[in-house]
Amino acid sequence: MTIKLKCLSHTPLRGLNDPGADVVRDVDAVLAQSRAEVEAFDPELIIIFAPDHYNGLFYDLMPPFVIATAAESVGDYQTMTGSLSVPAGTALELARFILADDIDIALSHRLQVDHGCTQTLEELTGSLSRYPVIPIIINSVAPPFCPYRRIRKLGDTVGRFAAGLNKRVLILGTGGLSHEPPVPLLAGAPDEIASFLIAGRNPTPEFRAARQARTIAAGKIYGTQECPLTPLNPDWDQAFIDLLVNADLAQVDQFDIEEISREAGRSTHEIRTWVAAFAALAAAGPYRARQDYYRPISEWIAGYGVLSGEPMATAAE
Repeated sequence: MTIKLKCLSHTPLRGLNDPGADVVRDVDAVLAQSRAEVEAFDPELIIIFAPDHYNGLFYDLMPPFVIATAAESVGDYQTMTGSLSVPAGTALELARFILADDIDIALSHRLQVDHGCTQTLEELTGSLSRYPVIPIIINSVAPPFCPYRRIRKLGDTVGRFAAGLNKRVLILGTGGLSHEPPVPLLAGAPDEIASFLIAGRNPTPEFRAARQARTIAAGKIYGTQECPLTPLNPDWDQAFIDLLVNADLAQVDQFDIEEISREAGRSTHEIRTWVAAFAALAAAGPYRARQDYYRPISEWIAGYGVLSGEPMATAAE
């Protein structure tokens, strides 16, 4: 058994509202290096913790966690369409393992996933189906949220399952860091918006295009006085990155949901995917992690970071 970890920010605005060429070049370089590392590792299984942005999961039934035995990309924001290569039997075994560990997780035999899941798969593997992959979606944008200690517990359980597979397993976390795109809240929403948040699956191409246009428009003014959304918080991001790299995971149990929303933005809770990924890595024993990249990129509405990790025993070999 060997485990590797990669945690990456994702952004729907990559290629649609880019910052300066030097920033794009730097990000391209770190992604190319990350992809080379994944190819060298040649995972036999990928487990990806990802958020959803009201594309596959809605308030008609909003689980804190859901695991998929089959998944299809909605192809939003220039991402690929098509099926992910989900090993249904292994996904079911993992679901049973999680449930047996007293964690309630929903199960989907036909899950729709969006850029929050697929962009990272594309960037690290060039495909949605190159490697077997099990998606675990963690609710990160639709309040109310479960406590962060539950996220750490979920990751620990998944990590213990991965450690027992005797396979090369790549653990991915995708989301965050500080950011607040124009994602509506159900509370106080007009009827049309509320209807979408409750049951907005499979929107028309026109609806999806309008949604994309609103996000692009927000990116053009994000971080300026014209924008009412919470700006990026590099200090908060760096403190969180340091916590993960230094293996101080127990600290997340005390994270205050409302405080994070105020200080770093409502969609910062996508860091739940990073917490779960690092908890999964920690389940294999002491780990070594590094910060590959960080930069606040307002044009992408993203505190953009890349982290890597592996068990210390592996790193010493």
